Amino acid sequence: MQALFILLGMPGGWEIILIVLVILLIFGGKKIPELMRGLGKGMKEFKDASKEDNDRDNTEK
Repeated sequence: MQALFILLGMPGGWEIILIVLVILLIFGGKKIPELMRGLGKGMKEFKDASKEDNDRDNTEK
């Protein structure tokens, strides 16, 4: 993923707007909140699992 940013650079304002418009066209306005809710839950679970792993590593030392 980091190599992709090196090749293409960071997306600017117009690129982000274009990406958002494409997502809206593909999924439609009604599906976006469901997708974001699922993404948020996944990120929260990952964060919790990462924190538990770090806590477990700290208690073993």
